[in-house]
Amino acid sequence: MKTQEMNRDWIATADTLSRALPYLQRYDGATVVVKLGGHAMGSDDAMESFARDIVLLRQVGVNPVIVHGGGPMINAMLEKLAIRSDFVNGKRVTDAATVEVVEMVLSGVVNKRIVQALNRQGGRAVGLSGKDANLITCDQTHPDLGFVGTPAEMDTAVLETLFERDMIPVIAPLGGGRHGETFNINGDTAAGAIATALKADRLLLLTDVAGVKNADGAVLTELTADDIRSLTQAGVIAGGMIPKTETALTAIEGGVRAAAILDGRAPNAVLLELFTEHGAGSLIRP
Repeated sequence: MKTQEMNRDWIATADTLSRALPYLQRYDGATVVVKLGGHAMGSDDAMESFARDIVLLRQVGVNPVIVHGGGPMINAMLEKLAIRSDFVNGKRVTDAATVEVVEMVLSGVVNKRIVQALNRQGGRAVGLSGKDANLITCDQTHPDLGFVGTPAEMDTAVLETLFERDMIPVIAPLGGGRHGETFNINGDTAAGAIATALKADRLLLLTDVAGVKNADGAVLTELTADDIRSLTQAGVIAGGMIPKTETALTAIEGGVRAAAILDGRAPNAVLLELFTEHGAGSLIRP
């Protein structure tokens, strides 16, 4: 015969679940696009934790869409194959040989690793790239960059079909050209374009920093589009944070209700951002 006594941990857990109810109701049926990158992709434990959180989202009625990067894996494979990369203004030139490697790594190794992690946690994940079902049609970003594309046309029918079957799309950031080309797309850009096309409730950009910081280095938990523009003009938002905030602003202007930049290294970051009052990063609203 077993006996139990109430302890503080159990009471805290019950309280957390109770407080989550309004947020669970708020996001029931909502579409949330998550850009996965950084630490969560490099650690097996972090990947499993991320997958568990995403499957939970699907279980409580959210339609999650995962868009992933894979830069370090691409770099490792290019080095292994002795394919030299050239750069223009800090951006990789993606020639014909490079784009084949990019597609092999992103649509193959990286994509299927995420799919398997989700499926191990009880989800039903399906791996895609932007080339599948004409999801993303690209124009060339700039001739000097080779096969680097900018999303020009979106067809989300395949994603809607997967939602109807309670499946989780996992998308590699590749797109098709108008003449049969394959284009590499910046992962944040691809996530923003997909979120905009779906008119998603949230775009979550997971990275390796805690969020957008002010001039004193403190994380700003909530900002408006005007705040982002002012901080960028003042030089407070700089470096790698600029393209992330630009992606967030473009998505919001395109109809996404809000975007968040959060630390993918933090345990349960996605759940904390969506289902708690304090969130987990920097929430950007119109």
